[in-house]
Amino acid sequence: MTYDIKNIPPKELTEGITGRYVHTKHNTIGFITVKKGAILPEHKHVHEQITQMVSGKFEMTIDGKTKVLEAGSITVIPSNILHSAKALSDCEIIDTFYPVREDYK
Repeated sequence: MTYDIKNIPPKELTEGITGRYVHTKHNTIGFITVKKGAILPEHKHVHEQITQMVSGKFEMTIDGKTKVLEAGSITVIPSNILHSAKALSDCEIIDTFYPVREDYK
């Protein structure tokens, strides 16, 4: 199947963070836009998450360790690990989750 990202309905995750999601049999892929200053509160989930920075600067804390992510970086967040983030600039991010995020459908 082929998708046009701009035609996927957006889902607001929290103030300033919006995703458009494609679901396969085993994965969920999110095309995320984040406004500067947006906060992703600390949380965890059963899904393994791969975060790929397309543009911007994103301060992410994973399992108590904080790093600034920039375009071209890829970060793997294992299942059930606490993580949070703050956008230091406007960002574009691609998140891939395994298994499928049923809550994002």
